[in-house]
Amino acid sequence: MSETTTLQDITKKLWAMANELRGNMDAGEFKNYILAFMFYRYLSEHQEQYLVSNNVIDVAAGQTINAAYVEQATTEELTDYLEDISSSLGYAIAPADTWQSLNERIENSTVIPSDYQTIFDNFNKNAVLNQEAAQDFNGVFNDINLGDSRLGNSTTARAKSLNNIVKLVDDIEYKSDEDKDILGEIYEYLIGQFAASAGKKGGEFYTPHQVSKILAKLVTMDVAPSNTAFSVYDPTMGSGSLLLTVRNQLPETTQAGAIKFYGQELNTTTYNLARMNLMMHDVSFNNMTLNNADTLESDWPDGPDEAGVDQPRSFDAVVANPPYSAKWDNNETKLKDPRFSEYGKLAPASKADFAFVLHSLYHLNNDGTMAIVLPHGVLFRGAAEGKIRQTLIEKNYLDAVIGLPANLFYGTSIPTTILVFKKNRQAKDVLFIDASSDFEKAKNQNNLRDSDVDKIVAAYKSREDVDKYAHVATLDEIKENDFNLNIPRYVDTFEEEEPIDIDEVKKEIAAIDLEIAKLEKEFAEMEAQLVSTKKESD
Repeated sequence: MSETTTLQDITKKLWAMANELRGNMDAGEFKNYILAFMFYRYLSEHQEQYLVSNNVIDVAAGQTINAAYVEQATTEELTDYLEDISSSLGYAIAPADTWQSLNERIENSTVIPSDYQTIFDNFNKNAVLNQEAAQDFNGVFNDINLGDSRLGNSTTARAKSLNNIVKLVDDIEYKSDEDKDILGEIYEYLIGQFAASAGKKGGEFYTPHQVSKILAKLVTMDVAPSNTAFSVYDPTMGSGSLLLTVRNQLPETTQAGAIKFYGQELNTTTYNLARMNLMMHDVSFNNMTLNNADTLESDWPDGPDEAGVDQPRSFDAVVANPPYSAKWDNNETKLKDPRFSEYGKLAPASKADFAFVLHSLYHLNNDGTMAIVLPHGVLFRGAAEGKIRQTLIEKNYLDAVIGLPANLFYGTSIPTTILVFKKNRQAKDVLFIDASSDFEKAKNQNNLRDSDVDKIVAAYKSREDVDKYAHVATLDEIKENDFNLNIPRYVDTFEEEEPIDIDEVKKEIAAIDLEIAKLEKEFAEMEAQLVSTKKESD
């Protein structure tokens, strides 16, 4: 069986069983349970691997790693033991709370309703043993509502429901036939499925993978193979999938070096999801800095430069899919904020799109690339947005405008655009790509095919005019359009109708008339025959 088939079989089975278990619970809420337990299993088994590979414990023949851990931990000072584990992994799970220990209690029917709360309370307590990792692990399971009545009307019934979820997660095979760890792919699949089921709310935490691929390819296109650290930032990171997609597009030698992930997310539940997602894709807590905060209100904290002096943080790549036309507090004090001050105008209170653009651009380093998904209104709306757009163009920061098809995203059917920015551009032009007609129509939404993604990336890379698809516009051309970036002004997709041959049409009409006359004659003959037959029978 191929790896792909294995993954498909596992995910389909898991999704079907998850739907059965969730009963009348909303899919968006049920994800907090199944994804969190998947993560807990991952952490527990990851800890087991660490204990063995680093010779922290000795496993006797025929003995499980968990049994060896329980045995050794009970004969030594447990606090010191957990501190040693946490210093390396960033977290530590006590012997009684490991995934294997939990499953043994379920099998032996010795689980009591309070066990789950105790397990998560203990995890939070141990999460602060390593202060450098506390932000990454503390409270990551707080979104599991152990008292939700939809799990059951009593504590015993709810514990039974949680037991069923644990058993489901325990049945998942995390390895493919080729012995490759496919946990990350399974987790990513489930995030996408929950996003699709959650409808509008799904768009709050998930960017469709094909759109993520476009953004990732755009910001990594000029990255040369290197073993030096590469930093990527997502100011509205959702589940963190976009950050991970950027990693997948980097050259292998760059992936082998340190990749530093930075992200910020307002929604606490989604922030927890991102923490889990990155770690389940083998991102060490040392290589990720994620904040649970309002990006527009709480700017990214400064960091030390090579001389140790605090400076505004800047990143090699910035990617974002912010909430479209969101409301924000644009009081005049923000004009003193260095993120917005040099533009002289603030995005409207009812449309924060350009606030996200300016925030993201502020944190892009001089040699990096930024790609952000936004509604089409940013291309042509006037007033303050028009002034900001003009300033961005005059500063020569805008590199490309890419129009995407409508109905790609969960929760909205509007067409969107990708804006690409670079600070240190030499060319004095802007590339326009109209990819709005290239997609595959699905039942509930449209999908981008690999060929559609490749076509966009190839057009961006070649930066040449392509009939009815791409146009490189000079700054003078854009000025003539009053800095309006509406794509049809630059890419003409109008298809002329073929000229009509009147003589040919007349011939076709004449032939049709002859055919009609022939059929009418045949019908009259059949009718006369029927009448004659009827008279004879009478």
